[in-house]
Amino acid sequence: MKKRRRRYLQIAFGLAALAVAVVVLYLLRDFLGAFVIGAAIAFLIQPGIARLMDLGLPRILAIVVIFIAIIASLAGLVLLVVPLGVNEVSQLQEQAPALAAAAQDRINSLQGSPVEIFGFKVDLKDTTETVNAHLKEYVLGQFGNAVSIGLTALTTLLQLLLMFIVAFLLALDATAIKRVLRRFVPSDYRTDFDQIWRKIRKMLYAYMRGQLIIAALIGILSGIACAVIGLEDPVALGLVAGITALIPYLGPFVGAIPAILVGLAAAPIKALLVALAYFVISNVILNFVYPKVMGDAVRLPPILVIVAFIAGFSWAGILGMFVAVPLAATLRILFDHIYPRLYEKPA
Repeated sequence: MKKRRRRYLQIAFGLAALAVAVVVLYLLRDFLGAFVIGAAIAFLIQPGIARLMDLGLPRILAIVVIFIAIIASLAGLVLLVVPLGVNEVSQLQEQAPALAAAAQDRINSLQGSPVEIFGFKVDLKDTTETVNAHLKEYVLGQFGNAVSIGLTALTTLLQLLLMFIVAFLLALDATAIKRVLRRFVPSDYRTDFDQIWRKIRKMLYAYMRGQLIIAALIGILSGIACAVIGLEDPVALGLVAGITALIPYLGPFVGAIPAILVGLAAAPIKALLVALAYFVISNVILNFVYPKVMGDAVRLPPILVIVAFIAGFSWAGILGMFVAVPLAATLRILFDHIYPRLYEKPA
């Protein structure tokens, strides 16, 4: 009886600690992105740290070496890609006014007088001028102030600095973190904790690798498609497609918008071809490659994935969508582990 009561107290204490952690995360929600990305970096570099430690390097030195390698790799990527992309991105910016003017000319050429819809006359030109005026006022109000721009830049810099600090500290104390979490688990269940921990680690590694693979495939194929169609900016458009593809499911469709606009500026048929190419690429990747790459890691029914995305977006926007599927997969791992022990039959 005493042992059972002690076990219940241990479980209650663990749940209370979990509740406190959730409250802390909620209070830090404005900086949650830096913590999540920093934790992801620390998690991904753990195998490299282990290998360097096996070679005889102290843990802190192994972390520093990997951080230097990451920064050098990013710098090399920037030096290789930016010279190719900067000119093309500037061309995209230069095409934007011409695109707007061309679209307005096409609208005006449809009918010299205002368009009539169900007996109501709509002056598209006046409407466009009104929208442009309000848009300019909004842009000047939001970004025209140098102080606002400075504060935005400072906040971004602090977020990046916090991200690297979190990554370094979590990588430095990774084993200690697991040890602390394990202490909150009743002694009778620590073997179960170790099994669940290993499964979650395996799932997260596969999930992160899968997201990077999917983004790279979509970016490369989109850039090739833009080059084959004959758009002026295939490198920049491929980069945009690859970066936006990191947003689960919605990213590939968001990344298609700049390419379609550029195609429309060149010729309507090119815009149609670009839309078709992006539609085929995104559907093939998301419907065939994505399940193959991610299936072993997540193993969730499609309806639960959709529910997880909606819940994550409602909770924390785009960042919530990033963490929704891993959290849902973690709950699935917990369910698969606990259910057979409670009901003495497979889940």
